[in-house]
Amino acid sequence: MPENDLSLLIDAAKASGDIALKFFNQDPESWEKSNNAGPVTEADLAVDAYLKSTLLKARPDYGWLSEETEDTADRLACSRVFVVDPIDGTRAFIAGRESWAHSLAVVEHGQPIAAAVYLPARKMLFHAYLGSGAFLNGQQLAPPDPKDPKAIRILAAKPTFQPKNWVNDTPPEFEMHFRNSLAYRMALAAEGAFDAMMTLRKTWEWDIAAGVLLAREAGLNVTTRTGGSLVFNNANPMVDGVVAALPKLHTQIIEQLAPA
Repeated sequence: MPENDLSLLIDAAKASGDIALKFFNQDPESWEKSNNAGPVTEADLAVDAYLKSTLLKARPDYGWLSEETEDTADRLACSRVFVVDPIDGTRAFIAGRESWAHSLAVVEHGQPIAAAVYLPARKMLFHAYLGSGAFLNGQQLAPPDPKDPKAIRILAAKPTFQPKNWVNDTPPEFEMHFRNSLAYRMALAAEGAFDAMMTLRKTWEWDIAAGVLLAREAGLNVTTRTGGSLVFNNANPMVDGVVAALPKLHTQIIEQLAPA
């Protein structure tokens, strides 16, 4: 049952936080990954090793997909797969900012069914399971529709609002904000702290699998940048961008985006 998987994810996320906090603001060893894949630290690897050992011991028949584990095709034959980012927002972690997260999901037949996004430095635990709502520290999330269409607050990176990405080279006049962690951006949209989140770049599944379920269970529409369905556990574990917002705003954003 998803609920049983959720309890497993929550416990693992909390334990991951204990591990990561031992390295946080302690000048952990870090280096750049190959192919311009970004930074990694000894904390990322320690959390990854813990999660892989703990989660697969509990569910040996599940597949495994993690940013910090070499991928194999074995997971493609599994009906359920752990999709994990040990530390989402590693740049923030290195810089001593608190907006990094552990992002854990169970995906079944291509769709997330259980999710935990935990920010240990902020003591924020987001969780969701399919059909049962999304929660922050035990309080159910119910984001309101934006009150002022001229004051939409959206989480996105600056390149998102380059004119070429929008119909008639005209970006909408949204108030733009940024967080390093994609999982945290999706959680904040699910919470209603911001009206939407989006990224137009090809996006790794481990960055968003947990956040997608959070947003969906909070009532948001979540699609690719073209409005298509998101499917996980792909052979190449990437999706075509993400747009997450309540239905009316989601439609508005998709209609204003230029063709990919």
